[in-house]
Amino acid sequence: MPNQLNITAATAEPALLDLPWHLPLEDWPKENIVALPKGLSRHTVRFAHLGDHVIAIKETLFELAKREYDMLRKLEKLDIPCVEPFAIINNRTDENGEELPAVLITRHLKFSLPYRAMWSQGLREQTAKRLVDALALLLVRLHLVGFFWGDVSLSNTLFRRDAGKFAAYLVDAETGQLYDSRLSNGQRENDLEIARVNIAGELMDLIASGKAGPEIDANQISQRIVDKYHELWKELTATEVFDATERWRISRRVQRLNELGFDIEELSMSQEQGGTAVRIQPKVVDAGHHARRLLLLTGLDVEENQARRLLNDIDEYRLAHKRPGADEEVLAHEWLSEVYEPVIGAIPSEYTGKLEPAEVFHEVLEHRWYMSENAGGDISLLDAVRSYVSEVLSKRRDEESLIGSPTTENITLAEAIPSGLIVVADDDEEGDWRDRV
Repeated sequence: MPNQLNITAATAEPALLDLPWHLPLEDWPKENIVALPKGLSRHTVRFAHLGDHVIAIKETLFELAKREYDMLRKLEKLDIPCVEPFAIINNRTDENGEELPAVLITRHLKFSLPYRAMWSQGLREQTAKRLVDALALLLVRLHLVGFFWGDVSLSNTLFRRDAGKFAAYLVDAETGQLYDSRLSNGQRENDLEIARVNIAGELMDLIASGKAGPEIDANQISQRIVDKYHELWKELTATEVFDATERWRISRRVQRLNELGFDIEELSMSQEQGGTAVRIQPKVVDAGHHARRLLLLTGLDVEENQARRLLNDIDEYRLAHKRPGADEEVLAHEWLSEVYEPVIGAIPSEYTGKLEPAEVFHEVLEHRWYMSENAGGDISLLDAVRSYVSEVLSKRRDEESLIGSPTTENITLAEAIPSGLIVVADDDEEGDWRDRV
């Protein structure tokens, strides 16, 4: 008698029963497979349709699947950017009764790509630096909550655009450990050294394959994650001592933390040296300062840098529409209905899978700025939207799912985009993203 399939899922999804769990993932029929770009993995990984969304399925040992599933759920509760755990399935057997590996299922993160797919057309130095910066921020956030990753790499991370920069998401938590207290300096430095070595190796692999520009220095860029991490960690956790007459530095420290996207839970202050010096120690509570503020004002749930850009536009709107009795919340909702929603609503339905709405709005603002500069005067938002859709957005590939032929085993951007269109996955110094034909 065959074993009974055992499914542990975060939400009830009867459609899980319709997938061919009696087959090894490598043998799944093409009608079940979604061709998405994926990173390197020591396990067999496949993407599949499940209802109206896509799931990632990884074959592994049941104990490892259960541990990683539980770890991802804990990280979710701590508001750490990571893939969403969906289910574990074990007690799989084939048609002959032979045991098959258990699987861990996560939801595919929309509008995200592994680094190898992003650079299938070639890696430039500025892109590499921004990806490494995003990974450094993710590692800082993980360490602040007591998580030791143990396998930090670009391959174990997914990246989404974030107003000309990147947001990094943890994909593989198999080796991670979550501690009740803050990590020791030795643990943090160990994780950081793992990151440096892994990133150097990944970049050297790209260089050897001819997919990196001549200016790429693998050792220099991999060292950047160490330097960026230390810079962030110091700003977020270091004790600062200053003269008692310089109390403005207290507000400035809080402002710098907010500018980095972090809120603080408490600020410890003490006077020293006969009252002539003040010592402050911030306790950082979480990242997402601007995203939380935008969510409260408008209900929009976006990435941190996107939120910062949208808040700046709201502030400009408030200055232009200032009137007695209109508070910040009222004007923010006016901006939402009179500026943001008309821009997003003007995007043709066939292009809505190319970028997230907040990223579209950011790029429209960038496009409008360049148009106004070239014209020597202000260009209306409506004209900017029309030009952006025609000249930029229509030439982009879809980033929501980037689905190619179902027979494709491991699709790359070069295979997924239309013939003749060269996608340069890079941004210039001003953070303006362009597709170039």
